[in-house]
Amino acid sequence: MATWKKHGLRGSTLEDLINHTIARYRENGLALVQKVPTPITPVNIDAKTRHITLAYFDQKSTVDYIGVVQGVPVCFDAKEIHVDTFTLQNVHEHQIEFMNDFENQSGVAFFILYYAHRNEFYYMPFRDMKFFWDRAKDGGRKSFTYGELDKTRKIDTQNSLNVHFLPHLQKDLLESD
Repeated sequence: MATWKKHGLRGSTLEDLINHTIARYRENGLALVQKVPTPITPVNIDAKTRHITLAYFDQKSTVDYIGVVQGVPVCFDAKEIHVDTFTLQNVHEHQIEFMNDFENQSGVAFFILYYAHRNEFYYMPFRDMKFFWDRAKDGGRKSFTYGELDKTRKIDTQNSLNVHFLPHLQKDLLESD
């Protein structure tokens, strides 16, 4: 069982940037996307501050964000990476299954990857992650490299939005028609 204390702050910078972006999208009527809360069971609570100091995740989470963009259902997961190799252990089978089912229901699933050491964001369509996932399942590499990324999917900062993913979502929709 994973503990909240051990993993609780991983990716918080990326999450903050995405949360800012989706708040701006909502303010401008472009999208309604929400962070999916991960249910936890508190184990230790500081009596003075009433803050949770240790907790366990109740269940496996599916994706980090879910919502709708101009009538299109979307879900995505955000991954912060600190080296040029992304190990597929950072994606879980239940997430792949959920995203696959989501797309089978006419939704669009994707990943936002943040290469922190490069300060670069990438939009990765689910089908690209699925390619790497299937390659690993078939006995291939259990990771993919920065060099294997589609560099045309680099997310550029625009109007103070560090993670402005809508242009890449639009491209993804056009390519999947």
